[in-house]
Amino acid sequence: MIFENRRFLRPVFWLPAFYLLCAWDLPGQVRGDKFIKIFFSGGGAVTAELAVSEEEKQLGLMFRESLEPDQGMLFVFEGEGIQPFWMKNTLIALDMLWLDKEKRVVHVESNVPPCPKDPCPSYQSNIPALYVLELKAGTSEARHIKIYDKLDFVLPSWVRK
Repeated sequence: MIFENRRFLRPVFWLPAFYLLCAWDLPGQVRGDKFIKIFFSGGGAVTAELAVSEEEKQLGLMFRESLEPDQGMLFVFEGEGIQPFWMKNTLIALDMLWLDKEKRVVHVESNVPPCPKDPCPSYQSNIPALYVLELKAGTSEARHIKIYDKLDFVLPSWVRK
């Protein structure tokens, strides 16, 4: 048996291996800063989960049964562009805010209903956006969010901009 040799169990052997495993940045690894605060120009804030990887963006808020009024999801894209969204497999109604590189709201879709069956409609801004913020339906109206409002947030350093 391999553990009969006690030298194999010495910490001097395992410590470097353990360090390498902990420091290795695996794709899809859960990070401690996966959530950020987003502040509205009229006051108030939400805590938003970040969707940065392609897998995270494709999954989005699908299959979630609830979303609190102070929660959301921020989709971060690699460059400004037309970012179409749909509600396939999304169980809750949402507000969607498209933001440009200056974090200004360039388009709002309010109270977007879930899509119960295909084909699902697509929603998008005609103005290029770098971010899309999804919120619980009714939040944009309750917070008086309008076009050209600037939102304030800081992305963690691991997000490639």
